[in-house]
Amino acid sequence: MKTTFFIITIIVSLFSPVYASKNITEKDVKQALNELDMELSRSRTYVAARQSRIDSISALVDNIPAGSADQLPLLMELGNAYHGYLSDSAKVIYERGEQVARMNNVRDYEIRFMLKKLVNMTLTGFGPEAAQTFQTIATENMPDSLKVDVFSAGRQLYDYQASFYSSLSESSKEWQAKSIDMLRKLLEILPDSSEEHALRESEFLWATGHSSEAKIMLDEYLPKASDHPVLEAIAANIMAQIHKSHDNNNGQLYYLAKSAAADIRNATRETVSLHELGAAMFENGDLDRAHKYLNAALSDAVECNASMRMLQASGALPVIAEAHRSQEARARLWTSMIIVIMGILLFCLMMTSLRLRAEMRRMKELQEGLATANRIKEMYISQFLNLCTNYMDKLNQFCKIAERKISTGKADELLKLITSGRFAEEQSEEFYDTFDRAFLHIYPDFVNEVNQLLRPEEKIELEEGELLNTDLRILAFMRLGVDDSTRIAQVLNYSVHTIYAYRNRLRNRALNRDSLENDVMKIGHLGI
Repeated sequence: MKTTFFIITIIVSLFSPVYASKNITEKDVKQALNELDMELSRSRTYVAARQSRIDSISALVDNIPAGSADQLPLLMELGNAYHGYLSDSAKVIYERGEQVARMNNVRDYEIRFMLKKLVNMTLTGFGPEAAQTFQTIATENMPDSLKVDVFSAGRQLYDYQASFYSSLSESSKEWQAKSIDMLRKLLEILPDSSEEHALRESEFLWATGHSSEAKIMLDEYLPKASDHPVLEAIAANIMAQIHKSHDNNNGQLYYLAKSAAADIRNATRETVSLHELGAAMFENGDLDRAHKYLNAALSDAVECNASMRMLQASGALPVIAEAHRSQEARARLWTSMIIVIMGILLFCLMMTSLRLRAEMRRMKELQEGLATANRIKEMYISQFLNLCTNYMDKLNQFCKIAERKISTGKADELLKLITSGRFAEEQSEEFYDTFDRAFLHIYPDFVNEVNQLLRPEEKIELEEGELLNTDLRILAFMRLGVDDSTRIAQVLNYSVHTIYAYRNRLRNRALNRDSLENDVMKIGHLGI
């Protein structure tokens, strides 16, 4: 950032009149919330309008010969229409645009599509991979117009990561610092006359502790942003955070409502303001609105397939707990236990999802360079998202069962249900089935080839209906490059000692005990 930027900011703050924005009253807040409720009731209309726009753009793309450079502007428009609406579809379109640009040697478009793809990867839970790729982009010889896209993508990517690690303060601060650095570089080259410059300047001021100056700029900017819902939503959210830091409850609620309403008008499902408003409404004792806003935020996150926002929107769980604290003492105790269990289950879900994603990434790396790699990757991502969605649905069903049994005084039945362990067993079975089918899709002859490495009397016999058993799964993870017994134990939910015992038993059954694991690594023809 040029030093003149700070000088101008200080001069403005010293010689401008004292900030005299509208004094937001409870009446203003009530009106803003009523307007938000009205927009929520119209959300289907806004979604239909956005889908219609997507369909129109898709039709235009289909009218152009596949692979033609003439498709590039429309593919970018189509991807942007999907962004924040259907994350997985946006990622597919951006990847398609990147391929078309590469085929036609249009480097600028190739970079822009890649940047958009990386941002969507972060939103869907692939943040570390996206950040690693982003850091390889060199900007030294880029024109400023392309640098704007790079720094803008970096700002958003790192900001998503900071939000994902919000519970880990140090990690969150590191990512936030990177986001601020991107924002600083963006402001250095962003034209002063652009619509985005004032917004990003105010965002930078707020992020660097100059909230008063940011407030002045946003107070002037917001009335001009009403025709741009995306920018309006961002600006209003920043203003809400400023009011929150100044303990201005009315201002926080008012601007969160304005931000959420702008998101709804734009049919944006990847949002943060609505669930922040739900949490704030709970703090203010409005349980009805808190429940409505949090449910809407979670529903949007699921529809958008934004795994990061799904985890953030799960803040509805503490709200459910707090709502039950008004009940009799015994009910409060059981509710607290349920919330703890829900938190544990949610954490297990997140860890299982992250582990599955890590293994899927390793499988992809093993197959890199093959012409069919993209088809394999898409298959794994689809199964992962389906698994996450199923887990979320079952978690929501469990919450409803818990609430119903507590309300009817059937706490003993609930405790019996919780301690049975059946829920965890079902999730493990579903994970094993998903892993077995995916792995055998790539290595269809794996079982036969493993048996060729074992003594005739020690060959593995699968029971009816089995795809893989524990012995074969351990060898499968080794074939995928996961040789660490600790990691295998974590994924399969066994002790490390048990995994060691299994591996030693397998070596004893082998034709060549010393080379079994190396021989397993040689298995391998891809079957797609």
